[in-house]
Amino acid sequence: MIERSGLRQHHRFLLVFSLLSLTMGISVGMAKIVTSLYALHLGAGPAQLGLINSGGMIGLLVMSLPIGYLVDHLGPQRLFVTGSVLGGLAYVLMPWAASPWLLLMATTAVGFFMPLRFVSLNTVFFAQIREMGEGRAGWSRAIHMSGMFLIGPGLGALLVSTMGFQFSWWWIAASFALTVAVSPLVMGARHTAQPTTGQTAPAHSKPITWRGPNGLAADLRGLLKDAELREINLIDFVGQGATAYTTTFIIVIALNSFGLSTGEASALVTGWGAAFIVTLFFGGLLSQRIGERSSVMLGIAVVALALVGLGLASRPAWLWPGVLLQGLGAALIQSVNLSRLARAGSRMGQGRVSGLNLLIAPLGGLLGSSVGGLLGQQLGLQAGFFCFLPGYLWLAAWQWRRSRSPNGWRNNPVCP
Repeated sequence: MIERSGLRQHHRFLLVFSLLSLTMGISVGMAKIVTSLYALHLGAGPAQLGLINSGGMIGLLVMSLPIGYLVDHLGPQRLFVTGSVLGGLAYVLMPWAASPWLLLMATTAVGFFMPLRFVSLNTVFFAQIREMGEGRAGWSRAIHMSGMFLIGPGLGALLVSTMGFQFSWWWIAASFALTVAVSPLVMGARHTAQPTTGQTAPAHSKPITWRGPNGLAADLRGLLKDAELREINLIDFVGQGATAYTTTFIIVIALNSFGLSTGEASALVTGWGAAFIVTLFFGGLLSQRIGERSSVMLGIAVVALALVGLGLASRPAWLWPGVLLQGLGAALIQSVNLSRLARAGSRMGQGRVSGLNLLIAPLGGLLGSSVGGLLGQQLGLQAGFFCFLPGYLWLAAWQWRRSRSPNGWRNNPVCP
């Protein structure tokens, strides 16, 4: 009876958490499209539009590590609410950003609030993965991305066309208020796991400092010394770089090199997202069946094949296998990394681990789209896909060496 009650509790948590994650994803997807349309409405040029769309990355890169540290000290609930309230207020005031530069300042400010929400949410979910089963590790990311890529952009465009910009901004702000109302159901203290490193006092009882044995600097050094955590983040760094390049430039390639229409070109990105999301739902189950190392190696091979296919494609139809295979392979790798991040968080603190990953992975994406774009400009955008092959070949060699090492990660169907 107790076991059945616990199972119902986990299912209830997963349902509410899924609704919360979906709502957050929808709000992000809406905000992206509304921001771009509003920037064009204000007369922003291409350079200004690029700055506005990347302005939020500044806050993400600056705040992720400190927020992860604070989550482990203060708990996720209050930080999630703080970030949601501040972000919601920013979107309420967004209609008064009457120039592209004011809009850039506003979107940059929002970027400083978003880590409060995302690190807190990831911390809670990672703390629950062990109880719910690692086969569901990718569900959170899949649900969030469904809202961000499949529902949010279309809803945002619909709101702008029917209700105007002011109502669209306020609708986004209302979604932030909704997440505040729902958050206590999933952000309770019982959902936050502390590091299993022998500490007896609650993490939030320690003073919050930059220096000292318990400070942020010491925490960062400790995280970077952990071999498994370094490996997880390096894999994410390489993967996010290739993903960012594909999702950023495949539309340009389809339009300029293959003469596709805007709708046909944007469908390639939608296809990539659909393949990624569907695979995330099942990738964890596959890794439990064939082992984590085998899943990662399979994902690396599939992505490498996809990059070759995209680089060599000579007809529009040949772009589709490339984007679908890359989405599938990237999701296989991501499913394993999410499980490993959850286990690393149980040792070192869920907030700290989430914060570090939220810094490293987007940094890889930022470099992939910028540096990859520069290389693609010199070599040709389609040839730019080949620039990411050395990274995946290096990852494959690294994983193969680890599999033959007595201290390498085990290839167990059911991971410890």
